[in-house]
Amino acid sequence: MSILVNGDTKVICQGITGSFGAFHTKGCLDYGTNVVGGVTPGKGGQKDANGLPIFNTVREAVKATGAEATMIFVPPAFSADAILEAADAGLKVICCITEGVPTEDMIRVKAVLAEYPESHLIGPNCPGVISPGKLASGQGGADATFTGGCKIGIMPGYIHMNKADAKTGKAVGIISRSGTLTYEAVWQTSSLGIAQTTCIGIGGDPVKGLNFIELLSMFNDDPDTDGVLMIGEIGGSDETDAGHWIKANMTKPVAAFIAGQTAPKGKRMGHAGAIIGGADDTAAAKIESLKADGVAVALSPADMGKAMASALGLG
Repeated sequence: MSILVNGDTKVICQGITGSFGAFHTKGCLDYGTNVVGGVTPGKGGQKDANGLPIFNTVREAVKATGAEATMIFVPPAFSADAILEAADAGLKVICCITEGVPTEDMIRVKAVLAEYPESHLIGPNCPGVISPGKLASGQGGADATFTGGCKIGIMPGYIHMNKADAKTGKAVGIISRSGTLTYEAVWQTSSLGIAQTTCIGIGGDPVKGLNFIELLSMFNDDPDTDGVLMIGEIGGSDETDAGHWIKANMTKPVAAFIAGQTAPKGKRMGHAGAIIGGADDTAAAKIESLKADGVAVALSPADMGKAMASALGLG
């Protein structure tokens, strides 16, 4: 199984005719995602280069295709409205890839989304979500083909592994604030024969959609997920809060990595949310707190897969 999305999930793309939307729509289709259409206001009734129908509004797209999820590739100034339009149309998974969305806009979005509890926002400023498909042909490299999976976003699909293809018979969920480290964690676990049920890049912005605790809870309830690898970074208290939740509620092993161990206090590092505001925001403080809550913490990004394997009892 998986969380949020699976091979049957019907997906649309908001901004499908833009350069990024068009490119990544094709990438998702090539992976095997059930993409059923897209939205670009003013271009309704046309088709994109893949033959997918284009609609003027999300509501029209949902009515015509039965879409359940969306990926958003619209400019930052319009992303908040795109998210709210998707929620109002009843989409259950809203994945906003766009970076540079104003924090003030996201504060407004979060307040309005409280009225749509069935809609789950991922992002913004994130790589997306993927529930890997089974290997259909090839050796698992870039020329491989997959079936039964769902990729919504910009991640390289071929590095991911379905549980049916895992030599260890184990599969983990991956949650990460960093896009690049998400891919690294996937590569390391796949190389060790550990599959992934679902991988979610939640984004590094200070105001975003789903966070660690909500996703940990979903993975805890998923029967096919054997453990969770959580990747955090400096800034805020999300990782510390997640550690406390893990200690009190999690029934599956959790491994973690915290980026930014050498970051100076008070200086923004990369993501808009990655800035140390106090002693509790440092990587060192988060690492110690997670360890105290029973989480296996990798001290180097090169050891994320090994930490997860160890937490699973695989060595």
